[in-house]
Amino acid sequence: MTEQPTQAGRITISVDAMGGDSGPATVVAGIAKSANKNPDIAFVLHGPEQKLRKLVAKRRVLNGRVVFRDCPDVVTMEDKPSQVVRSGKQTSMWSALESVRKGEAHGAVSCGNTGALMALSMMRLRKLPGVNRPAIAILWPSRNPQGFNVMLDVGADVRADAKDLLQYALMGASYARNGMALDRPRIGLLNVGTEEHKGRAELKEAHTMITEFADQANFDFVGFVEGSDIPGDKADVIVTDGFTGNVAIKTGEGTASLIGDLLREAFKYSPLSRLASVLAITSLNRLKKRIDPRRVNGGVFLGLNGTVVKSHGGADATGVSAAIKLAFTLAQSGFAEKLAARVASTAQLAQDAAHVPPKAGE
Repeated sequence: MTEQPTQAGRITISVDAMGGDSGPATVVAGIAKSANKNPDIAFVLHGPEQKLRKLVAKRRVLNGRVVFRDCPDVVTMEDKPSQVVRSGKQTSMWSALESVRKGEAHGAVSCGNTGALMALSMMRLRKLPGVNRPAIAILWPSRNPQGFNVMLDVGADVRADAKDLLQYALMGASYARNGMALDRPRIGLLNVGTEEHKGRAELKEAHTMITEFADQANFDFVGFVEGSDIPGDKADVIVTDGFTGNVAIKTGEGTASLIGDLLREAFKYSPLSRLASVLAITSLNRLKKRIDPRRVNGGVFLGLNGTVVKSHGGADATGVSAAIKLAFTLAQSGFAEKLAARVASTAQLAQDAAHVPPKAGE
């Protein structure tokens, strides 16, 4: 008899247990962390049922809050997206998305292959009407009061024309509104300079389009921003194409790792510096927590008929728990429905504008 995953009063998250580098034990530890902190969450867990049942049985907090979907196959990091789309029906990733498609879960989380997850998500959940290219949005540590900025796209598609960038702005604003409680987020368009005459033609066109839609879509457009503004306080949402965004986040991750290594070396330099590190331990721990990438682990796939969160492949239990918390927060806010309504209404506005005859002299 098939178990029913939805539990009264709880938001159900569908979890691919098999995609991460550390295996299902880490994923189960992550969902246990989430369950311990949040009594309003339940799970559908996808993977080899016998193995998963043993892992879940060791976590008392998960008792009665997990149901299983037995899946014999796994999508590896080496699998090509096209191969998974053709022959991945028995995989835990496919099954996790099916739970969302069928309405038995409010969102999905996977640590697996990003390209395969996006390809399967587009095939099983479909794009929202009016969306040309879905985007991946991430949270970037910043100087803003909320502590993070939204950035998209960071790798769903390396291309983006002016209309795509406008849609990214609309979706990013909706994400900031529902995921970060920003009533009227500020949108910035990433460019090589802040002057309006700089940048490629599609960026200039996007600048004009986003300006025209700002009031209707309830956000403030601050214009072009530069790379130094990504962690700054000039904008809450940074819009760019997937190629630029992916290079930016990988550069940021590498730089943060380098600074951490150099800081550790500096404190080991002499007995006096080691003493200084002991005296500064509280401040250092606060800094570590503030920039800990695990706390904001999870890229959200925007533009689909459903919520999908991509957790980092190397995430530990804390990282998995953070990705689940993000999926829960978005599901609780009704984000998927609100985003669909926003995209649909804006598409209608654009269509209406296209049919308005030009005024004399225009």
